[in-house]
Amino acid sequence: MAVVTLKGSEFHTNGDLPAVGSQGPDFRLVAGDLSDVTLANYAGKKKLLNIVPSLDTPVCAISTRKFNEYAKAHPDTVILIVSADLPFAQGRFCTGEKLENVIPLSIMRSHHFAKDYGVLVDDGPLAGLTARAVVVLGENNKVLYTQLVPEIADEPDYESALKALG
Repeated sequence: MAVVTLKGSEFHTNGDLPAVGSQGPDFRLVAGDLSDVTLANYAGKKKLLNIVPSLDTPVCAISTRKFNEYAKAHPDTVILIVSADLPFAQGRFCTGEKLENVIPLSIMRSHHFAKDYGVLVDDGPLAGLTARAVVVLGENNKVLYTQLVPEIADEPDYESALKALG
């Protein structure tokens, strides 16, 4: 269990992020067309998982825009934006922002992803959503980098996350 804050108020996640050097847990998330996707859908690619509570918040939107910019020049990497938002809302956000280089995925059918990655918020006002985190996986799904953002209203460490992609 990890402790994070929202504007100074503490709350807890269900566990810890996967350890660097371990295999990233497989997942089943929901894409915009309501299909299920797993790590196998992105086999052979580097993956950056930008895990956010909701795209309908300023900081989540900013991080998604910044990672979208990176993805434009790095076709060997997929940027997965994982949130509890419905796929329809994720799609409207990405279309409205003209974000064509990120892949929004939803935890709407199951909290297994959030639990397996240790980011499910257990208590406080955001209980049931995900904490803000970044996980970088190599082509073979080995965990290369993780960051659980201590203050959920803060942006992630973009430089360190992108450096881990190589």
